[in-house]
Amino acid sequence: MIDKQLPSTRTAELDSICLKAEVLPVMIIERLEDAVPVARALVEGGLSVLEVTLRTACALDAVARIRKALPGVSVGVGTVLTPAQYRQAEQAGADFVVTPGTTEALYRHGIESPVPMLPGVSSVSEVMTGWQYGYRRFKFFPAEVSGGVPALKAIGAPLAEAHFCPTGGISMDNAGDYLALDNVMCVGGSWLTPKALIDAEDWDGIRELARQAAERFHH
Repeated sequence: MIDKQLPSTRTAELDSICLKAEVLPVMIIERLEDAVPVARALVEGGLSVLEVTLRTACALDAVARIRKALPGVSVGVGTVLTPAQYRQAEQAGADFVVTPGTTEALYRHGIESPVPMLPGVSSVSEVMTGWQYGYRRFKFFPAEVSGGVPALKAIGAPLAEAHFCPTGGISMDNAGDYLALDNVMCVGGSWLTPKALIDAEDWDGIRELARQAAERFHH
């Protein structure tokens, strides 16, 4: 039984964040001192909405540092798996959270949270579960292996109000195909922050990748 619905203001907040970003870079930060230089390079390249994934131990500290160093940037926390991690993201100052998949516990926590959630889905049934809770904005993951552009087109027919941020297998080559769909708000990917460039501290290289994406996929 679902007695509470997500306030529509959360959907509006996600829309305003995603409108600033055609491309959402997913940052995997292994050394805390890389967090601000990577974020700064992305912002200078023209991307002002960033996602830091919780796949590494220093991720929450990285979010806090980026928030402090770059106050105008929207910072999301990705790979949130549990309500406990959701709460940690809130405390770190996240502007939004992103999940790879979604549980009822996460949907419930998201309804009460001041921080909007982009819940991960890969099928129509999963979208419908989120729909019951009042969610209208989703992450489509893993996008390419879940059917890619044709799958999102098909999902859009019965669920026109649902909008998606596809992530997983997105690159410079196929991002445009996703962004051309009416129900795609933005695309996410780690191709903008390759591990080799971060390890080499090649901030110019990351800035250039961000600039190419920002120019090519701007509204």
